[in-house]
Amino acid sequence: MEGWATQRDFSTHHRHSTRLRGYDYSLAGMCFVTICISDRACLLGSMSAGRMDLTAAGRVVENEFSSTPSHYDAVDVDRFVVMPNHAHAIIVLAAGPIGVGVLETDIDRPRMATLKLGDIVRDFKLRTTNLYRTGVKKGLWPRYPGTLWQRNYHEHIIRRTESLNRIREYISLNPLRWELDRENPCRTGDDPFDLWLDSIGDDTADDGI
Repeated sequence: MEGWATQRDFSTHHRHSTRLRGYDYSLAGMCFVTICISDRACLLGSMSAGRMDLTAAGRVVENEFSSTPSHYDAVDVDRFVVMPNHAHAIIVLAAGPIGVGVLETDIDRPRMATLKLGDIVRDFKLRTTNLYRTGVKKGLWPRYPGTLWQRNYHEHIIRRTESLNRIREYISLNPLRWELDRENPCRTGDDPFDLWLDSIGDDTADDGI
């Protein structure tokens, strides 16, 4: 398992749920997921010469991504990255032949998934929010207005090996592309990856919080 990220400017996208009709999110598959800190506040770290320097809160988020598979019987995290104000991950639901699924991820325990993707994202947000609040109460981390994470999350179902490889590469190189990142308040241009992802589908899903 490797830790690594990207994102899109939700200020130009309506935040309503447009989940893929007819797709059972409890079935196996691989999904590229992006979750964002509210108001794009850079609470998780900063960039320095193409390197992501995590804050203590950022390390907590990183640890929670790493531990996600330990919370479920049929879930894995193929790749992830934590950026200053958002995080990306390829989440695997390991049960059945949907998309690239278990065939491409070396998962040796294909069990029936009992949770949906939205449940996994919601649980992750709740765990990290509770841990962040503890840091705030101890006076260690800055406060945040409202909620820690933006409501909902961005998702893309990975259907082809070509797409999987491109998303994996994007996650690994995301810190080097921060200047073009849609979540960077000071970005200097458009990232070709974002344009490609937009061209093949862009869904915003509701995790209930």
